[in-house]
Amino acid sequence: MAAAAPPLCAWLVAAGAHADCGADEHQHRRTQCLDAGSGAMFGLDRRPLGARRRGPARSGMAMSVALQPERITVEKKRPDVKQRRVVVTGMGVVTPLGHDPDVFYTNLLDGHSGISEIETFDCSKFPTRIAGEIKSFSTEGWVVPKLSKRMDKFMLYLITAGKKALENGGLTEEVRNELDKTRCGVLIGSAMGGMKVFNDAIEALRVSYRKINPFCVPFATTNMGSAILAMDLGWMGPNYSISTACATSNFCILNAANHIRRGEADVMLCGGSDAPLIPIGLGGFVACRALSQRNSDPTKASRPWDMDRDGFVMGEGAGVLVLEELEHAKQRGATIYAEFLGGSFTCDAYHMTEPHPEGTGITLCIEKALADSGVAREEINYVNAHATSTQSGDLKEYEAIVRCFGQNPQLRVNSTKSMTGHLIGAAGGIEAVACVQAIRTGWVHPNLNLENPEKVVDVGVLVGSEKERCEVKVALSNSFGFGGHNSSILFAPFK
Repeated sequence: MAAAAPPLCAWLVAAGAHADCGADEHQHRRTQCLDAGSGAMFGLDRRPLGARRRGPARSGMAMSVALQPERITVEKKRPDVKQRRVVVTGMGVVTPLGHDPDVFYTNLLDGHSGISEIETFDCSKFPTRIAGEIKSFSTEGWVVPKLSKRMDKFMLYLITAGKKALENGGLTEEVRNELDKTRCGVLIGSAMGGMKVFNDAIEALRVSYRKINPFCVPFATTNMGSAILAMDLGWMGPNYSISTACATSNFCILNAANHIRRGEADVMLCGGSDAPLIPIGLGGFVACRALSQRNSDPTKASRPWDMDRDGFVMGEGAGVLVLEELEHAKQRGATIYAEFLGGSFTCDAYHMTEPHPEGTGITLCIEKALADSGVAREEINYVNAHATSTQSGDLKEYEAIVRCFGQNPQLRVNSTKSMTGHLIGAAGGIEAVACVQAIRTGWVHPNLNLENPEKVVDVGVLVGSEKERCEVKVALSNSFGFGGHNSSILFAPFK
């Protein structure tokens, strides 16, 4: 910014020389406000708050006049959004079923469960003692040791999955050095953030504030994972995080795609990460009475649409996609796994944790996603459902899906959570990977533990206990979160 300041200031002064100094009082007041803000923005105005300005306040008028031509120029350069297609060129995962997208999906197809007894801490006094816990994980080669020892697990999962997605997409360091880094961004969110780091700070505070780790605030905030990854890569494009509970990943993926669609970026890392398996995380969801207590048989605990379900099973991990503008991907010879078509968000505006009894928010979300993607209902033949194994949530989503796509005899619906548990903010990330893998392989994974289906459920729509062949035309992935957040995103084979 220092190098750019002199010509910028000179340009503003030159523009101001031609400004109309006879503006009326209303314009004078308006530009005074603009001038005060702009001076602070560029770090040029260091007067104490409330100090009087000497001389006529005309620089604000110069700013208001000077910025208008620039705005017009930017608008002229903006590419046609309709011409910018978005494709998936990389995938990265950290899950209870493996840390490679192919290993992860093979385990899903084989019907393996990643749910087991919690080993990270003593939970013998908790009514729930099972989770989709990651038993083996290493940051070696992905995160420098100094940071690895200090960061919360959600950040370690995020950075590792993000870098694995880059590797999977052929974006080696050599290739990345050729990219325009101002057009590459990171949008990986988290529902819970750095719970362990923050909890450790609270424990330290019981002794003294002097014992608090100075990294506790930055490493607890949900945005810092994306920020650290961008710093590591030098990517200067869109960078932030979104936190919408269990819908987090889908919100991040769709917003990342929209940055590419609008011409603001060419490459985006996007998805979600969460590491809530600590005592306060488990205890909090126990207090909500949301979790399964089938401790004696962990692999049978997550059972979406089954009459014997008794709550969801917590999980942890991260799922990240590399989204890329089509022509950009072609120019670098990238392997294109699938095309991202679009999606939508809605809000139930009904209850903090319960879905709307009529499922109106879910139905509206799916319909808006179809409209955004330009896809007809009959083209959807695979739905990766949110289905968490809760009493009301599973049925309301099923009803909405059937309402929208029930006339399609080829429709197949499954729930990844039957094997991974619920990865909270990362759920949509790994489920997006599952959708892309279904498109690539021509197989959809089974629904585990669907032994006694709800009577209102048509088992002909749901995938059975074994994987099934499915030539996916368009895949839809749903994610819903506490607060009534609904999200639906769509993928299709690239043609």
